[in-house]
Amino acid sequence: MSNGGVLVMRIAILGVGSIGGVLVGALSETEVGLLCVSRGGTAAALRLGLVIHTPEGVIEMISPDRYEVLDNEEGPILEEHLGTCDIAIIAGKAASTHILASLAEEVLSPDGLAISIQNGLGHAEALARRIGGARVLGGSTTHSAWRDEGGSVHWSGRGAVEFGRLDGGGITGVAMEFHDALEEAGLNPKWSSDIHSVIWRKLLINVAINPVCAIAGVRNGSLIEVPGLWEQSMESMREAELVARATGVELGDIDTEGYLRKVVLATAKNRVSMLQDLMAGRKTEIDALCGEIVARGEEFGVPTPRNEMLLALVRGIELSQHHD
Repeated sequence: MSNGGVLVMRIAILGVGSIGGVLVGALSETEVGLLCVSRGGTAAALRLGLVIHTPEGVIEMISPDRYEVLDNEEGPILEEHLGTCDIAIIAGKAASTHILASLAEEVLSPDGLAISIQNGLGHAEALARRIGGARVLGGSTTHSAWRDEGGSVHWSGRGAVEFGRLDGGGITGVAMEFHDALEEAGLNPKWSSDIHSVIWRKLLINVAINPVCAIAGVRNGSLIEVPGLWEQSMESMREAELVARATGVELGDIDTEGYLRKVVLATAKNRVSMLQDLMAGRKTEIDALCGEIVARGEEFGVPTPRNEMLLALVRGIELSQHHD
């Protein structure tokens, strides 16, 4: 993409929900070109602009002139978008990974890189199978956000975006340019030489907080207020840690209870995305969280009864919503 004769980075954001909206809003403050890939009502709303409520309480209006919108329900990608992006960020729900990986392959330039910042396991590997491991970055974010019924994005907490090569290599070329763009956008990028451990650490938190809060229908802070809920979360997290270590992931000397308590206190007023999904009657990401722990536990001989229970309960709630 050219800006006054100077080539600037072009970034596609695939799946513009709450976190995708934060990325669009923050990156719109930089010079990068933006392509928003979404569908249906979300795509239609983006064509009218995007409203971001920042953690500091500022309401920002992002003009639709600042980005292009591609509705993947409208048919094949237009030729004008094919092979035009340097980076494709996969920010959609876990169930859409395979579709978004296909779209990433189409919009990326030959030297472009794809990065998944989704919750759960297996997303970067799915991308690698599609476009090759050398063109894939693993990623994770601790920024928190939610989207209201009107489509406005509420950026509820600032965090970081960690990413790195699947083989542990260093940062070069397009990845460095991407890092600089995130830095300019105020998204606090961090390069990791062991992105697999970063993704697993995020998963430990996800399996501890998301399903328990979703089933109980409570905000994160209730986990500390209700001892019985805390025990469910801790046991789920302990199982996930045992599975991680059995698979060879380097977690180091981690204080799981202290780690969980710190995150819960920092996000006490948040409703996790899984609770938001259940409240809206949407499919959750339980399969990419507890489902992956159970599957890998079976593969490596690690019992995961608490994760099995949480997986079954969330699946049951999902089923009841579609049968009532």
